[in-house]
Amino acid sequence: MDRRAGFEIEEGEGGGAALALTGPWLVATVGAVEEEVQSVDAEVERIDLSQVSEIDTAGAWMACLLAERYEAEITGANERAARLVEAVKDMDLEGEVAAPRSDVFTRVAARAGEKVYGARSGTRGVVGFLGALIIAFGSVIRHPSRFRGKAVVRQLELVGVKALPIVGLMSFLIGVVIAQQGAVQLQQFGAETLTVNLVGRITLRELGVLMTAIMVAGRSGSAFAAQIGTMRLTEEVDAMRTIGINPMEALVVPRILAAILMMPLLGFYASAVAIIGGAAISDAFLGIPFLNFLQRIQEVVPTYDLWVGLVKAPVFGLIVALAGCYHGMQVKGNSEEVGLRTTMAVVTGIFAVIVLDAFFAVFFTRVGWA
Repeated sequence: MDRRAGFEIEEGEGGGAALALTGPWLVATVGAVEEEVQSVDAEVERIDLSQVSEIDTAGAWMACLLAERYEAEITGANERAARLVEAVKDMDLEGEVAAPRSDVFTRVAARAGEKVYGARSGTRGVVGFLGALIIAFGSVIRHPSRFRGKAVVRQLELVGVKALPIVGLMSFLIGVVIAQQGAVQLQQFGAETLTVNLVGRITLRELGVLMTAIMVAGRSGSAFAAQIGTMRLTEEVDAMRTIGINPMEALVVPRILAAILMMPLLGFYASAVAIIGGAAISDAFLGIPFLNFLQRIQEVVPTYDLWVGLVKAPVFGLIVALAGCYHGMQVKGNSEEVGLRTTMAVVTGIFAVIVLDAFFAVFFTRVGWA
């Protein structure tokens, strides 16, 4: 069956021609033949709709437009086509069809108002979510039997153990890049031996934890939003409330605990692997033996650099988990909302982590851990 709109010119016995429309004349198909059918140069007496398989308002409007242009009669219309033609034939076919649009100042003001209203609603939602989360933690502390240990262990596995391969690979490559690029720049000043200092301090203090948080946001934060959002769509969350289970205790608390507990371990693991990557590239291209590189790390990197990374890690884990769980709990309506909220969870988590990292950098400089 032809799914494209078409037309034919049929010569009549009395000399006049009939413009026979064929196939589906729908809003999705008429655009392909609109220019061609309006360029027909012939005396048309009839617009024949007898071969039209489907028609909607757009198709009926086009038939009426052709009939008015050629001063022709519409024939062969079935009941549905005749009803649509009757509905649109008295419309102003030559008038402006675009929707009215307000001036730019009105549109900008309206858009700004919508953003402000959305920010107010979002702030109220976040505050309400944090309040419900605090109440859930308090309830678990007062009633330890309601603590879902198996769910926490399951989330620890998903957030931490199953992330080890990708975190390790990315961290190794980051260490290689830092060492290689750092050595190239430092060679210009005859200070390539400081590559050890560069790799050790930047991975333990900044990139190890920061890159891990970004990977956890993309991997686990998005999973939190998608899982909880899907449960909201299928009304599993409502069913839990109906049978007396608090969704915050059963779904949100285990995920947040898992992210807080696993982020320091993943951050330290990422920093160690990045140092190994830097040592490997230094051994291969810079002439610094692998073991000497690792021994030198212990001498040139202050201990507080390690603590700076470990202090930031659980905070980053909390932010990533909060973003994922919050957006998951906000899903309503349809599956498109799940995808939208999942994207928002990743973007929000990464943005918040980078902003917090900037605040941490200033704070640790002020306290003397620079």
